[in-house]
Amino acid sequence: MTVLRLARSELKRMTGGLLPKLTILALTMVPLLYGAVYLYANWDPYGNLNQIDAALVVEDTGSTSSDGAELKAGQKVADSLVEGHLFNWQSVATTQEADQGVSSGKYAFALKIPKDFSTNLVSPGSFDSASQAMLNVTTNDANNYLLSTIVDKLTTAVHTSVATEVGEETANQLLTGFGTIHYQMLKAADGAGQLADGIATLRDGTVTLHAGTTELANGAGRLYNGQLKLRDGANQLTNGAGQLSSGLAELKDKTATLPTDTRTLANGAAQVAAGNAALNTKVQDVVGQLDAADKGLRTRVVESNARLVAANVLTPAQAEQILKDFDTAAASSPVADAKAKIATDAAQIKHLADGSEAVSAGAAQLAGATPALRDAIVQASGGADQLHTGAATLAAGQQSALDGAAQLADGAQKLDDGAARLETGAGTAADGARTLAGELAKGAGQVPNPDDAQKNSLSKVISDPVAVSNVSQAKAGSYGAGLAPFFLTLALWIGVFMLIQAMRPITQRALASNAPAWKIAVGGWLPFLAVSVVQASLLTLVVNVGLGLNPAHPVLMWLFMLAAAMAFSAIIQGVVALLGSPGKLVVLILLVLQLVSSGGTFPWQTTPQPLHVVHEVLPMGYVVTGMRHLIYGADLSMILPTVLGLMGYTLLGAGLSTLAVHKHKFWTLKSLKPEIAV
Repeated sequence: MTVLRLARSELKRMTGGLLPKLTILALTMVPLLYGAVYLYANWDPYGNLNQIDAALVVEDTGSTSSDGAELKAGQKVADSLVEGHLFNWQSVATTQEADQGVSSGKYAFALKIPKDFSTNLVSPGSFDSASQAMLNVTTNDANNYLLSTIVDKLTTAVHTSVATEVGEETANQLLTGFGTIHYQMLKAADGAGQLADGIATLRDGTVTLHAGTTELANGAGRLYNGQLKLRDGANQLTNGAGQLSSGLAELKDKTATLPTDTRTLANGAAQVAAGNAALNTKVQDVVGQLDAADKGLRTRVVESNARLVAANVLTPAQAEQILKDFDTAAASSPVADAKAKIATDAAQIKHLADGSEAVSAGAAQLAGATPALRDAIVQASGGADQLHTGAATLAAGQQSALDGAAQLADGAQKLDDGAARLETGAGTAADGARTLAGELAKGAGQVPNPDDAQKNSLSKVISDPVAVSNVSQAKAGSYGAGLAPFFLTLALWIGVFMLIQAMRPITQRALASNAPAWKIAVGGWLPFLAVSVVQASLLTLVVNVGLGLNPAHPVLMWLFMLAAAMAFSAIIQGVVALLGSPGKLVVLILLVLQLVSSGGTFPWQTTPQPLHVVHEVLPMGYVVTGMRHLIYGADLSMILPTVLGLMGYTLLGAGLSTLAVHKHKFWTLKSLKPEIAV
């Protein structure tokens, strides 16, 4: 019995009537029911998110931006979401209503924009009250778990969009600030230059001021020296006036008895002649003393004026005026009158002395005149006292003037020192101002001054500094295309697994024949291969044409699916042939293990470590990887090793089937009545 005859016999048995034919047809459609229908249902779920009702709450009250413009960022975000039609957004008035709708399932989730959203967006302009703007999202995994992940991506995209827009505006303002700083620094540099010129002019003025204050200090010193000499002269005048006053007082005391004496003289003129001679001598001495005192006082005034003129304290005209005033005062003073009176009396006394004989005749007249003489002497004494008092006042005034001159000299010296420091400081300030102007100009050159085009470009880079250049070496066209490698592979395994429910892995007739074991094994496998090839071909046709998978290598993909069907059918047929009904459970277990370890959804590296071994040993993971390369157009260098591996799995299945033939060649009671039959 040949291999083909064994296979044809089993196929003929399976197609011998209407029901068997319908059974084979149904089994052929199993991969379509699982693979194609599942892919159809999940071909583009993201494109249908607009069928999901989502609550949108806008409580934002708006704010005012830094330039005074009204900002309603929350409403702008809401309008952008509604216009995007990603979800079926339903405007809801309050947060409580939205949360209740999510809880009841009326809304899949809720996006809530709080009332301070715009305020917080512009808050970075104030260092004291900066706060993050919040988008509040309410989800409920009871509505759908994956929806929460989708919503997270949505809110992340909204966050990125708003952050980029706000960051771009902030960066534009920052760059505008740089331009303003640049302009203001240039103005400051110009101002510093003007300041330097002004300070240089000020320094020139301080040089002149210093020269003037130096001259003032020198003049004040000379004035002090002149006042010192004038004070000494005033002191001398006071002393002379005091002596004059003392002399006149003494004269007054001595002439107090003159009337009595003259009366006595009148009575004894003869005897008085000698006394008159003595009196004449004394009177002449007094007159000489008065003339000497008057001339000495005038001489001192002349000498003081000469010294003050020589010291440039007084001008010659002032000195001459002082002398005239002194002469006028001396001529009109009581002292002058007294001096004149004394001179007259002295002449009379002289005449009396000379003509003592005639004195007796005029003694009565002299006795009558002596009281007047006494009064004149009293007046002269009073005038001398006044002269002494005035001289003392003059001396005190000169002392005050001397003290003032000393203060003036000290102040002038301090002013001169201050002017010198001011001159030095002005020079330093001028140098500093020039340095400041140069550094400001240099600094202005280092501060950016971008134009509008540069600001727009730079603000975009600053607000979003990292751009991702995504080069996809192989890309799935849709969500369904991304799942296709996994579910097509899974559908092939399930399709073959369903065949084992209706088809016999090894026929009893073949076991009873004398054919070699390998022929019986291959003959039992070929019907599975034939049907699985039809399954794979039909599944490929429907997915490519009906769903529009559009693989990069459609023919190679079909051939690769046939190779996978060959390996799967050989393994499943061999396991069930060897183990019987328990083998079906083993095949199911192998299905579950490969379902979680093949990396059809998440990368297989993310599974627990024990499943890594399953991925390396069982064929489904390799088939999924190969399908991805063929569908997405990736590198094909791994296809040939994978096909060789599938051929190895096919040989493994054939070996298991051959071993099963050897095992079942010998009949036992279990063969006639198995313990379990599924």
